[in-house]
Amino acid sequence: MTGAYGKLRGTVALLGVVVLAACGGGGNREQPLENYSAEEIYNRAEFELAQSEPEEAARFFGEVERLYPYSEWAKRALIMQAFAHHKNQDYEQSRSAAQRYIDFYPADEDAAYAQYLLALSYYDQIDEVGRDQGLTFQALQALRTVIERYPDSEYARSSILKFDLAFDHLAAKEMEIGRYYLKRGHYSAAINRFRVVVEEFQTTTHTPEALHRLVESYLSLGLTDEAQTAGAILGFNFQATDWYEDSFKLLTGRGLELEAAGDSWLRQVYRQVVQGRWL
Repeated sequence: MTGAYGKLRGTVALLGVVVLAACGGGGNREQPLENYSAEEIYNRAEFELAQSEPEEAARFFGEVERLYPYSEWAKRALIMQAFAHHKNQDYEQSRSAAQRYIDFYPADEDAAYAQYLLALSYYDQIDEVGRDQGLTFQALQALRTVIERYPDSEYARSSILKFDLAFDHLAAKEMEIGRYYLKRGHYSAAINRFRVVVEEFQTTTHTPEALHRLVESYLSLGLTDEAQTAGAILGFNFQATDWYEDSFKLLTGRGLELEAAGDSWLRQVYRQVVQGRWL
């Protein structure tokens, strides 16, 4: 990592950790943290990170912020607290620390990293298509902030890649629901879901299948004009895909052409995508 964590690790003086060795212990040797300097507590937190104890590290970083709130060490500890919580998969606490850093130090060089950590705290929880998509929308919003507010930072490119993946994830959710309705013969409900993919997520990898599913759904309802138009869009943009081949067989097997027909919402998409006419 080349962010705040990578830059700040070099400040660790392991000899300084020794004086705090008794802090986590019991009995008469334990001394209150107030007896130690901000640097000593900070070093102990770094030591805990190095020992793969992110929860303990976050606690010590938090103590630096609590005991020395206006020091330079507190600023360092706050961003590291966000990192330690994230490493511990305590995403809510990570967001809280990252947001405080952004609020307190908006012009600092590590503000971009704080915003990136905030975005990751949402993004790292959206790996399952079946989960509530509220996290995905929040991840997209936070990633967009990194991209727009810190376009020259080292986190912008990673945020763009993750934004595209999260956007694709939303389309996947719509496809999952659409397939569910299609299998059960609820064609109108399925069409509504596939339409969302075609109109709002047309840059994702799910658009070819969405168009093919529209062909299937409209044919099942006897709406041949709409099915032909969906097939025409599919043939123009995705002719090399298996989805096009499947739609071609479905339509031609019924004596239908893959061409724009009728005046449905798909005809408007055809005019825009194929003919380049937006008015």
